[in-house]
Amino acid sequence: MRLTTRTNLALRTLMVCAVNPDTIVRKSDVATAINASENHLAQVVNQLGQEGFITTLRGRHGGFSLARPASEISVGSVFRTFEADLPFIECFSPDNTCPLKDVCRMSSHLLRAVEAFYASLDPVMLSELVDCNDGLDAILALDPAARAVPGGQCSRAEMIDA
Repeated sequence: MRLTTRTNLALRTLMVCAVNPDTIVRKSDVATAINASENHLAQVVNQLGQEGFITTLRGRHGGFSLARPASEISVGSVFRTFEADLPFIECFSPDNTCPLKDVCRMSSHLLRAVEAFYASLDPVMLSELVDCNDGLDAILALDPAARAVPGGQCSRAEMIDA
């Protein structure tokens, strides 16, 4: 299984927002931070906004931020949102032209496997990816003064769980 670039960019964009929680994030800053094309990122940001993951603000001082806390954003739901319209295999496509479609028994197994993949990501929250992650802060914090101090702010238990 291979995820699309859009899904990858969506998760990275949400991570930038989560690392900068009190900031209106600009598309150009995210593009620089995650090494992405602004044009491609614009489509992802639009879909993240439409799906309620981020809140967008238009205008000169516009940008976007998380629409809800990172602890309430499931990685599985992000992946489902961006991968849902792409069939994993021809069997799952409405225009399936496979000559085996009426007798093949593999498609039900593949469907279960894909669902198991998403189900394994459903309990993973965005906060688990960013909290107590000094390395990520160092890369994605837009304000250098706000970057995490290595070893700061996290309990030993939180660092072990990460």
